Amino acid sequence: MSPEAAVIPLRLLQYLGGAVLLGLPLFMLFSGASARWAVRWIAVSAGLTLASGAFALIAQTALMAGSWSAGLTGEALGFVAGGTGLGRAGVVRMAAAALALAVLALAPRRWGVLAGLGGVVCAGFAWMGHGAATEGPGGGVHLASDILHSLAAAVWIGALVGFLGLLYTTRPDNDDARLAMLHRALERFSGVGTAAVAVIVGTGLVNGLFLVGLDRLPGLWTTPYGGLLLAKLALFAAMLALAAKNRFTLTPALGAALEGGVSPAPVLDRLKSSLWLETGAAVAVLALVAWLGTLAPISSM
Repeated sequence: MSPEAAVIPLRLLQYLGGAVLLGLPLFMLFSGASARWAVRWIAVSAGLTLASGAFALIAQTALMAGSWSAGLTGEALGFVAGGTGLGRAGVVRMAAAALALAVLALAPRRWGVLAGLGGVVCAGFAWMGHGAATEGPGGGVHLASDILHSLAAAVWIGALVGFLGLLYTTRPDNDDARLAMLHRALERFSGVGTAAVAVIVGTGLVNGLFLVGLDRLPGLWTTPYGGLLLAKLALFAAMLALAAKNRFTLTPALGAALEGGVSPAPVLDRLKSSLWLETGAAVAVLALVAWLGTLAPISSM
């Protein structure tokens, strides 16, 4: 595999690891849940972030040096890791992931600390795409917008993992306490989810102004970058529709089943299907983001 081919999947793995490392501990905080499965998944996400970050640094160095052999030298790796914004951000992300593993080993349910380290990882993604590349007076605005965009997306994606974890560890007919916890978590996340979506939409518009520009919108679909961006927006719209269904249809249905003494199993099955579809769309969005980060934005053409 060439360095160019390796960079995109390694970016995707980092995005997935960082999103869970931030979003799942936050979910555990606001849901009030305390579960071993969450600790395991956070450990996996931290390990994934660390390992994929290390391999990504090697792949990026090889890409810049022209070959795997040239990129594996200590001099080349040292230059990229310490002499470029991309490399320094990667080192910080790996350090945060390593610290998260240490926290998990010593105090595994320090959700706030783990979420903070996940936030460092996700904020560092701005240097992996175009967020830190804008020069001039608007550079700081674009960077801040990209960081907020990453953080809000991670909150949403991590919550999806949290809901799936609760669903698959809850028995529908004889686990009233966990069913009530699941329903409370669904209701509580409605406000958090709305805020996350608002941040994603707002920062997405800001990022679009920098990366596309109003004058390039009519021809957006004619470029590879524009086509991928439109596909990302379509998937985001699908996620919004599924999230709205969960909030306004399935969550009230679960509450009604619990209050009426009816088996919630059918509603839980519908929730699982909806959440899996939403999670699949989220992974596809992250894959497109990983790809888009390797292409020149339309504004630079």
